[in-house]
Amino acid sequence: MRIADLLAAMDTIAPLRLAAEWDNVGLLVGTAGRDLRGPVVLTIDLTEPVVAEAAAAGAGAIVAYHPPIFKPVRRLTDGSPRERALLRAAESGIAIYSPHTALDAASGGLTDWLCEGVSGGSEGKIAGDCRALSAQVERDEHQQVKIVTFVPEAALEEVRSALATAGAGIIGNYRVCSFTTPGTGTFLGAGDSQPVVGERGRLERVPEHRLEMVCSRAGVAIAVETLRRFHPYEQAAIDVYTLEGLPRRSVGPGRRVVLDRPVTVSELAKRLKKHLGISMVKVARSSAVTGAAGPDPAVTHVGVCAGSGAHLAVTARLDGCEAYITGEMTHHEVMAELDAGMSVLLAGHTNTERGYLPRLARRLLAELPGAEVVVSTADKSPFVPE
Repeated sequence: MRIADLLAAMDTIAPLRLAAEWDNVGLLVGTAGRDLRGPVVLTIDLTEPVVAEAAAAGAGAIVAYHPPIFKPVRRLTDGSPRERALLRAAESGIAIYSPHTALDAASGGLTDWLCEGVSGGSEGKIAGDCRALSAQVERDEHQQVKIVTFVPEAALEEVRSALATAGAGIIGNYRVCSFTTPGTGTFLGAGDSQPVVGERGRLERVPEHRLEMVCSRAGVAIAVETLRRFHPYEQAAIDVYTLEGLPRRSVGPGRRVVLDRPVTVSELAKRLKKHLGISMVKVARSSAVTGAAGPDPAVTHVGVCAGSGAHLAVTARLDGCEAYITGEMTHHEVMAELDAGMSVLLAGHTNTERGYLPRLARRLLAELPGAEVVVSTADKSPFVPE
């Protein structure tokens, strides 16, 4: 087994294409072609105690949820705890991989795990309708544009085949994909035109087929050049349309859960504490809601975002969420949502993340039979109750 096998397994669980553009995910330290010797250690943060634990266990890799290399690293010495942790991992031959926002956005990932507890569901099941707050938009590289032309029936097959040879018409595992519609084309040849059909200076009406085929942006130039070469007309009519990506309802940052049954905000807090194994959740009930519904309003629409979720709070509220659950927000961010009518529950940044690591370990073992995957015991929240 190689490090590359671990990378492939992680990309199956949390494809890196799902990560936010600003994030730094993937293999951060190590060589993909190197053998994976020893256990894979899972952690939220890469700290010196975690690296010491991994080195003592002879670990071959650490999967650190938060990227330990995020801002530019100007030097790698023993001058700071982060540098020391990275340096010791590298010296010990321990690869470091970070999934971060890719794991948040993935179906069955960290955010869905959080929704299971919030909704009162069970492992792998969310009790209610659940979708991403910001659906991931994806477009296959072969379907970035659509080429449209208009061809007489006698030349249709030759032009379609030529476009396919140039790389157009690829949809998944299928080739030569196209769509045609019969119709009537009109043209009036002027000046020095030499129409293939009809005569110059007269309005012609010709039976034609509208031919549509998808194509990549990189391949559109050669596809259009090929189309012009094989099209029978002196001047071919060609349109190139940019295609929007297709949203995936269950994939993307954050979640909106419509609960099977209404629950009070207090009940949401209880569920959250039980699911995360913590003793306290900060609850801010919106006066815009409590004034009309009593001190502990029942809610059905709940927004969820692990870690630091202020960037999705407005999205959740505008999407009809009456309560929003995340790890942390600033005082003023909370106040703004309360004034706008949405209650806020804060469970602590890493509290909303760390409990997923045992689930991740089981999923990795399913992808890598024979591997050893362990959850770090040295990885802990930096906050302790006093």
